[in-house]
Amino acid sequence: MEKFPYKRIVVTGGSGFLGRHLVKQLEALSDVEIFVPRKESYDLVEIANVRRLLLDTKPDLIIHLAAIVGGIGANQQNPGRFFYDNLMMGAQLIEEARVSDVRKFVAVGTVCAYPKFTPVPFREEDLWNGYPEETNAPYGLAKKMMLVQSQSYRQQYGFNSIFLLPANLYGPGDSFDQARSHVIPALIRKCVDAREQGDGHIDVWGTGNASREFLYVADCADAIVKAAAEYDEGEPVNIGSGSEIKISELVKLIARLTGFEGEIRWQTDKPDGQPRRSLDVSRAQEKFGFRASTSFEDGLRRTIDWYEETAKLVTAEVY
Repeated sequence: MEKFPYKRIVVTGGSGFLGRHLVKQLEALSDVEIFVPRKESYDLVEIANVRRLLLDTKPDLIIHLAAIVGGIGANQQNPGRFFYDNLMMGAQLIEEARVSDVRKFVAVGTVCAYPKFTPVPFREEDLWNGYPEETNAPYGLAKKMMLVQSQSYRQQYGFNSIFLLPANLYGPGDSFDQARSHVIPALIRKCVDAREQGDGHIDVWGTGNASREFLYVADCADAIVKAAAEYDEGEPVNIGSGSEIKISELVKLIARLTGFEGEIRWQTDKPDGQPRRSLDVSRAQEKFGFRASTSFEDGLRRTIDWYEETAKLVTAEVY
């Protein structure tokens, strides 16, 4: 990459899972200033805080990662909050960025925005061909409104806002909180805990028949940096690895890598979520040269090692 075209960068959600990896990559660039707003100082659900943030930082690039998010259980328990908070953060940030003449806005959405029964692989053109999977539809739709706003603002105001759709992320630094974690950290924790406690089985939600595409978090950060520098068009762009795995195979793989040899019991009364998720990632490669570089097994090993060495110590202190 030639010299990064933006100097003053605000990364909302920059202290979160993806955000920490993104900020690390941005810090490796020359001649940039990065500001990461913290919720206690700038609650972005409130518009006064959004305006104050832009006055305080005067960015020429905003990368919006901040989200209220969780797994299937958290989405089922908080549909109203997940809709309202995510909608208000996105809508107000884009509007105030436009008013403040911010040069570029990178809106990071979610694969949950796709319809429940999207033909595989998911193509960006299929985003509006149905309603999202019910368990996370409020969250997915709130984030998808940033695409509508980005495209309409580009049309009316010439505002340079782009919209990226990452696959399910995983990697070191993920949340292993039992109440909020996504499928990979949840399974890693279950397998490691069962191995260490000598349990003969683990319980896993659903039937195992659903599939997911997973993207290593550092690869996603790399894609966002590339898109921020090089992509200036209105069409949404998938960010993924281009491969999928059934949950049943994922559980077996994580059990093998963690050394758990017990029984896997499927809780078939619990929801599977969306039946399949696999992305067509050709647009990202064509438009800004992104291709995921971390193999799935390597990424899982790094994540498991991080949990065993780091997260487990923190978790033990908290719970």
